[in-house]
Amino acid sequence: MLDAMYLLFDSLLRALAYCFLPRVILMSLLPLLLAAVLILGLGHFYWTPASELLGAWLGSAGWLAEVSAWLTSVGVGTLPTVLAPMLLLVLVTPLVVIVSLLLVSLFMMPVLTSLVAGRRFTELERRNGGSLWASLGWSIVSVTLALIALLVSMPLWLIPPLVLILPPLIWGWLTYRVMAFDALADFASREERQAVFERHQLALLLMGVFCGYLGAAPSLIWASGGVFVALAPVLVPLAVWVYTGVFALSSLWFAHFCLAALHALRAERQLDRQSKPSVVLLNDSLPLAFDHEPSPSAYPPV
Repeated sequence: MLDAMYLLFDSLLRALAYCFLPRVILMSLLPLLLAAVLILGLGHFYWTPASELLGAWLGSAGWLAEVSAWLTSVGVGTLPTVLAPMLLLVLVTPLVVIVSLLLVSLFMMPVLTSLVAGRRFTELERRNGGSLWASLGWSIVSVTLALIALLVSMPLWLIPPLVLILPPLIWGWLTYRVMAFDALADFASREERQAVFERHQLALLLMGVFCGYLGAAPSLIWASGGVFVALAPVLVPLAVWVYTGVFALSSLWFAHFCLAALHALRAERQLDRQSKPSVVLLNDSLPLAFDHEPSPSAYPPV
């Protein structure tokens, strides 16, 4: 347990240090540029038609008529005119963030794992225990199980303490399952990966929960209300950059931890093999099988 905790904090400190490497900083800027291109492209071609369509739908809602009349009386404007851009921005922004991160995550995790291996574990053998399709299938199964667990546990969220415990545990389990698999995919065999998971399951779960809480931090940007709408061209790329920074830190943390755990596992097994006494069988020393009862002369005298 002490070794696992030492490995956990050592990996975290190393991951924080790696976040300041120029290569990692440049990789974190890539989704920022991608988000800016997506925002400008979507805004140029689709913003006005989508805003008008959403405003027409809001205007047809009878329950909004009184609120819209009150806003008009105070000189703010009609409710569809005020609410439609805000609602459209709230709907579009998470999609931009998710698409940006999905595109970057396909390239960032393997590159960061190779970076850690090239700087710390140059002699670690690649045994390719997980292919791209295996990683994709593992992620799909893990996400499905996590969503089922979330749906089943929703009634328990009404109990105040559990709403702060169950979702982070589920997302933490999902995070460590996906990231640890990707970190070990190129270097560990299937049996070694299972051994690392079994030996460090608690530490990996704690890492996943912590990364889950870090991932929730950028959501504070969406809670800024009207300020978010006014400063959307600045806040949306900032949120994408923060998300990417959290993802980079999480990837580096799992890469350092899993590769160090794999290195320790192989060293331990190598030491066990070297400590076992070798057995030499001499063909003429003892008879291995007899077709008949051996004679007394077949044994040495006492």
